[in-house]
Amino acid sequence: MSTTEPPTYKPDIPSEPVTQTTENIHIELTPHALDSLAATRFVRSPSAGATVLFIGTTRDTFNDLPVSSLAYTSYAPLALSTLHNIATTLLAKHALTRIAIIHKLGECPIGEESIVIAVSAPHRQAAWRAGEEALEETKKRAEIWKLERFEGGDGVWRANRDGVMGVRVGEGEGAA
Repeated sequence: MSTTEPPTYKPDIPSEPVTQTTENIHIELTPHALDSLAATRFVRSPSAGATVLFIGTTRDTFNDLPVSSLAYTSYAPLALSTLHNIATTLLAKHALTRIAIIHKLGECPIGEESIVIAVSAPHRQAAWRAGEEALEETKKRAEIWKLERFEGGDGVWRANRDGVMGVRVGEGEGAA
């Protein structure tokens, strides 16, 4: 179930990055521009023969509708825990050296980065697979939602997943 918001709505987001970092894992939810070079530097290691970097950006259309912007929000304590769990699982499953998952919160204009995932591993196959799995698991499980604004219309909240259009809640629906 989703709701619509007027174009002036601003999600409540932290003013500074919220992070959780260990020797091999860096998780960050931030209102600031994402830094893919910093993520790459974090995962770099002399024991890693492969580093994979994924950068997700806000595109200008969704289902042939022109998008004006996206705004992300989350329940940060739970999202950090979920992302750390994803990273811990992938670290072991793919024998990674290090992993970083960094997600934008707040306004994310067209063409700007909304997520950066960097992984390193001794071998490229593990790094490739882990990078893709990190993205898919983040979209599937992390407590991050997006307000997608369309040109000339209201914003529509939806889960942070590909291919699922938000549905407006009609009058009388959603009331408990």
